[in-house]
Amino acid sequence: MSGVVVHLPRGNGGADGGEPHGDAVTLRLGPGEVARFGRGSSAVPVELRLADPAISRLAGEIRVTDDHWQLTNHSTTHSYLVENPEGAGEYLRVPPRRVGAPIPFEFSRVVLPTRGDVTVSFQVFAPDHVYLDADAMGVPWGNRTVTAYSLDETATYFLVLVALCEPRLRDQSRVAVPTTPQIVERLRGHATCGTLTARAVSSHIDYLSEEKLRISLPDAQEPGKGDRRNGKREEIVGLALRFGLVREENLGLLPPLTGSGGRERQGER
Repeated sequence: MSGVVVHLPRGNGGADGGEPHGDAVTLRLGPGEVARFGRGSSAVPVELRLADPAISRLAGEIRVTDDHWQLTNHSTTHSYLVENPEGAGEYLRVPPRRVGAPIPFEFSRVVLPTRGDVTVSFQVFAPDHVYLDADAMGVPWGNRTVTAYSLDETATYFLVLVALCEPRLRDQSRVAVPTTPQIVERLRGHATCGTLTARAVSSHIDYLSEEKLRISLPDAQEPGKGDRRNGKREEIVGLALRFGLVREENLGLLPPLTGSGGRERQGER
């Protein structure tokens, strides 16, 4: 299992003195590890600091297992919501004092109530989901077979992956991999991606590289972040196409191509 990634976007840590609080924070947790969240103090340290005065010093904790994560609510008065941003409005309500509520979503947003207008929330990317080996159905169990690359084709990160691979799938040539702004523009017409930002696309690319496809880039050459990100996108596309993780039929997940160049290209195929 690749563990859990917890991400607190910049400015989402509550209102501290009337101003949005905090820099972005990213935590990586392996099976058995715990991260606590809340306002914190010198006597109550937390890994994820949420500054809003309506949030307890120790508001809750995230515990990682092999194939999912659990949420404990330490509040005696407030329920927390766990939303599935990529679903059709699904959410779980974790009531006060609930211990170890299992969270089934692959991508979740944890939302805590406040008295102000600033939303306090953070994101959790779950461990890789485990599926039964279709070839072993109906036979005695031996060692469990896991999926090498566990990808959810209904998730936004998969749309980003398809958009990255699209030029090479259509042209079958060594064309340039799309940039982040190009991916934002390409997905703008999708029903669930109209408000997707460049920062969100970059986060999905990092998630694909580090958690889903487990791509290692050499650290020795660091001429700049732009070069490194270009290399990351190239590696993602190369691996996805080599192993058939993205295929021509997946292009149907993307919005229709617009503009004369897109129509001509579709007509040629």
